[in-house]
Amino acid sequence: MKKTILFILLSFAFIFNSFSQDLSEPKGGGTLDIVLVSPGDGYSIMNFEGNITGYGLVFVKLKVASINSSKTSGTLDGDARTILNDGTLISTPIKGSWKRTDALMKFYFLDAINNGAMNFVMWDVNLLEKKADVKYFELHSADN
Repeated sequence: MKKTILFILLSFAFIFNSFSQDLSEPKGGGTLDIVLVSPGDGYSIMNFEGNITGYGLVFVKLKVASINSSKTSGTLDGDARTILNDGTLISTPIKGSWKRTDALMKFYFLDAINNGAMNFVMWDVNLLEKKADVKYFELHSADN
């Protein structure tokens, strides 16, 4: 009986450890500039560009829609493109959520890059400074 319980406990420990993700240290990041904010009815279109470690020059277009009348939280929907140093163009759709306190916004999303990589991404957006500090945590590496 003790061996069975030990086996079950070790199995659970292996399973939970195998599927966990380390979010203590980001794989990379950088700073993006806000180059355009175009307000709409209940949403804004925001364009960003800048350099991200591991991805080079990145261009992002997001639709930032509010889900409440105070406009303190909502959804993200958009696309990102990047040109690697070797000239390779890669892209990802963006779907996520955001939270705002005064002029500071937090963006959270998963990306599914067309090279097979997947990242959990967090942005700290300062609307007054027109900057976004980006960090990402690799969930799966690229296929190649």
